[in-house]
Amino acid sequence: MPPIDNRIHARDWSLLAVLSILWGGSFFFNGAALWELSPLTLVFLRVALGAAILLPLLRMQGIGFPNSMSDWTPFIVIGLFNNVIPFSLIVAGQTFIPSGLASILNATTPIFTVIVMAAAGEEALRLRRVAGVALGLAGVIILRGWGLETSPGQGLGILLCLGGAFSYGFAALAARRMLKDSAPLATATFQLMASTVMMAIVAGVVEQPWRLPVPGLTTWLAVLGLAGLSTALAYIVFFQIIRRSGAINVMLVTLLIPVTAILLGWSVLGEPISMREIAGAIVIGSALLVIDGRILNVLRRVT
Repeated sequence: MPPIDNRIHARDWSLLAVLSILWGGSFFFNGAALWELSPLTLVFLRVALGAAILLPLLRMQGIGFPNSMSDWTPFIVIGLFNNVIPFSLIVAGQTFIPSGLASILNATTPIFTVIVMAAAGEEALRLRRVAGVALGLAGVIILRGWGLETSPGQGLGILLCLGGAFSYGFAALAARRMLKDSAPLATATFQLMASTVMMAIVAGVVEQPWRLPVPGLTTWLAVLGLAGLSTALAYIVFFQIIRRSGAINVMLVTLLIPVTAILLGWSVLGEPISMREIAGAIVIGSALLVIDGRILNVLRRVT
């Protein structure tokens, strides 16, 4: 169970970094796959292949399927708010705006999560947490730069991505209330299976993917990366963090995604890091420490 003081468990700091890499890659994979695939079809392939990858692991662990519709209900709800709605909105938004701007808008997720949790009476609207999230979002904007350019459909793209971030807030609430005793692997697999059924219906009705041209190798590699790394593996890590550190804390990963993207570009591709990016990363790091709260307690004792 998450700690009662809402702090991040010590073992989950490293998992947040791993999750930021896995989810940060989704914006790249989406951008590559959208050249040949329509948005809803891409989301369907993402959740379907992600579920297919996890099913053998589920069998190896000897975990059985839910026995009734009532047992499936939590996973249907999580799949709707954690996959179907946000994936569809964000991917659709990326057809109007660049991936960098989409990742900045995704970083508003902790703000929406704090608001949803407070409105539902799950957690008090603590000043420390609100201030830390706002500071983190400022750090993301500093790090990536706002970079707004006037282009057709940009406003719609921004609204779609913000809608996806808002949906994640409801997913965090549902996970907190409905998945207290579910193992991370089981939760990840069953919510992806439920999402696959929902997306098969939505994509089939709206886009009729069987009529689309067969995509090329590069697109399939992007889809596999999206399903295997940014979905199947990422959700195992995601639900493990939720069990130990809570739903709000796991959403802080969206603040880290732009940082890890820049660090990967520097270490793998040799891209230079600017002072603006360093300043943004420092602000984000400070925000995470404020949200966690332990450093503030140390400072109070020192003073």
